[in-house]
Amino acid sequence: MAKGFFSSSSSRAHHRVAWVLLCLCMMLCRVHGGSSSRKVYIVYLGDVKHGHPDHVVASHHDMLTTLLGSKEESMASVVYNYKHGFSGFAAMLTPEQAERLAEFPEVISVEPSRRHKASTTRSWDFLGLNYQMSGSAVPHGTNYGEDVIIGVIDSGIWPESRSFSDQGYPPIPSRWKGMCQLGPDWDKNNCSRKIIGARFYSAGLPDEVLKTDSLSPRDYGGHGTHCASTAAGSAVQAASFNGLAKGVARGGAPHARIAVYKTLWGAQGIGYTSDFLAAIDDAIHDGVDVLSLSVGFPDENSFGALHAVQKGITVVYAAGNDGPRPQTLENTSPWVITVAASKVDRSFPTAITLGNNQHILGQSLNYHVVNSSAGSSRFTGLVSDECTIASLNATAKDVKGKILLCSPLPDDPLAIAPGITFNNALQYVRNGGGSGLIFAQYTTDLLGVCQGIACVIVDLDTGKKIKKYILGTSSPMAKIELARTVIGKEISAPKVASFSSRGPSPDYPEIIKPDIAAPGANILAAVGNSYVFMSGTSMATPHVAGIVALLKAQHPDWSPAAIKSAIITSAHVTDERGMPILAEGLPRKIADPFDYGGGNINPGGAADPGLVYDIDPRDYNKFFGCTIIRRANVSCDATTLPAYHLNLPSIAIPELRHPITVWRTVTNVGEVNSVYHAEVQSPAGVKMEIEPPVLVFNAMNKVHTFKVKLSPMWKLQGDYTFGSITWHKEQKAVRIPVAARITIQDFYADVA
Repeated sequence: MAKGFFSSSSSRAHHRVAWVLLCLCMMLCRVHGGSSSRKVYIVYLGDVKHGHPDHVVASHHDMLTTLLGSKEESMASVVYNYKHGFSGFAAMLTPEQAERLAEFPEVISVEPSRRHKASTTRSWDFLGLNYQMSGSAVPHGTNYGEDVIIGVIDSGIWPESRSFSDQGYPPIPSRWKGMCQLGPDWDKNNCSRKIIGARFYSAGLPDEVLKTDSLSPRDYGGHGTHCASTAAGSAVQAASFNGLAKGVARGGAPHARIAVYKTLWGAQGIGYTSDFLAAIDDAIHDGVDVLSLSVGFPDENSFGALHAVQKGITVVYAAGNDGPRPQTLENTSPWVITVAASKVDRSFPTAITLGNNQHILGQSLNYHVVNSSAGSSRFTGLVSDECTIASLNATAKDVKGKILLCSPLPDDPLAIAPGITFNNALQYVRNGGGSGLIFAQYTTDLLGVCQGIACVIVDLDTGKKIKKYILGTSSPMAKIELARTVIGKEISAPKVASFSSRGPSPDYPEIIKPDIAAPGANILAAVGNSYVFMSGTSMATPHVAGIVALLKAQHPDWSPAAIKSAIITSAHVTDERGMPILAEGLPRKIADPFDYGGGNINPGGAADPGLVYDIDPRDYNKFFGCTIIRRANVSCDATTLPAYHLNLPSIAIPELRHPITVWRTVTNVGEVNSVYHAEVQSPAGVKMEIEPPVLVFNAMNKVHTFKVKLSPMWKLQGDYTFGSITWHKEQKAVRIPVAARITIQDFYADVA
């Protein structure tokens, strides 16, 4: 185990010391599982104030020695020292000790370490990044992201996957300062010119989680491998999932380097705040250019990402998978890119033939399995059930050798017997010896794997038609065919996936979140030595990280704010036919900024945005100091402006009672001599005015500031409405979304 914490060059004596310290640390940290009054707290101290990391660590121990009474107790209590990108530590403390420590003048915040969980062959072609096709939207000068370093903070990686081949790669960039941390199933040869670094963070994990994983960077759950290959996987020909979605699997930046930081563990992908902050701190030291985190993270500990951004690292987070309910977003800090999930132009139609020769189409991942009934195309008996937990458990319905139609009741939390999931029903059919499952539900954008029996998902209307046939026939029969792969213009796309979390931001309503949508539904990427479908904003996040890597390669001098602006202002809000992008949900609707931010990502447009809304990263402190500092004895500046005055590529006014004026500044990064004209689409009920309406750029004037005045047209307690401001120059359009809510009352709760 000590071998996993130190490089192979450490001496044998150091290994013995490491073993003792590691055992002590892991014994103490088991309280995350919950039996002691002590638990891990994260102590944030702000910027690093010492020249050498050892001096930073010494200052942490001096502080803890003052608190705990001895250097030995200080050494035993520390779980992590944050000493590179920012100063702080994670330590085992009682609640009383944490309260006392929060009163130290050097301390900015003390927060408990919280538990977190994890939140392709077609998607890159759909976005226009076909590396094998002339005329594609691959930005010029990127060389596929060569030598850009993407840090993936996730569940590790499977290095033997073909997606991580380093064949033909040049030497590792000399600026890289990371390490290859060893473990029982990971040696130095598992790092390569593709996977240039690997670390893992396990302090505080419960025993039951550690038993299902390995203390190494190796990924046994598959989530991290899937994300890493989506962002930067090398090209792999003829990848597929059992013949479905066959094509070239590759990442968005296939020549980028990957640095792995394993912080999620076990089958459920569990990790803790203290581990993530340690990974971010190390990533800053190591020299990554982009950080991809497909996980939910509490905003009170978003200072780690802020320090990374202030060091020039673009940080990309998942929006969460709690849609289509509003105000379910995670990772809403303005300095990160928050990514929603969308669907691509690919479907898997699966034919159902009823005994009356009626043909019906559903969707599934129904593939041929040797010695199974999946896709056998034989007629068999057909039965139906409402598929509540009560009905399946209470009845002895014989499904042996038959196809079950599952028409579940709505999943009403007040219902006595709520409907079950597709996987529940599939397991029931398998256990009962059934030959197939037809599962009727509203659109969720999730296609279950059939697991050896025939299966297909249909919508509720189709389910009713099949049930009508069953009730009207003495011996109902059906057969389910194998799924096919269909791509292209016949598929309506993109759409915001139903599971993708929605705004407005519950933490910062003056900021539009999410920032952007990217493919995240039924994405095929590497898992182990195979290729598997996964869905979630976890899958959308590495799509954006890969595109950020391309932009970093093409524009190495752009700041994280400029890259974020380029992505948002160039996004698509319509499909290629000019139809508005839809958002799946209950019901389906036209998407708005709370569904997809600026729109669906457009890599070619982001590479040449024309104008960018840049931000000095120090400005974030001016607007959010009162959010980051969580101490009762520290008074925040009462004159701090609302967050909508930050120079973001969006405007959100959550309480519009009287005219409000905000300013935005744009920098010309396109043709030197350019003239842009404003197009204003005011939110309903709001008068929005721009001054000046024309911006003239030349060699002397590369930056312009314009004023936006928003005035309520009525006096009412309203809801959010949406508009946009677009700067046009010939065929170029630089668009930012606008959201405003007219109000007349303080603390109004829209609950009835």
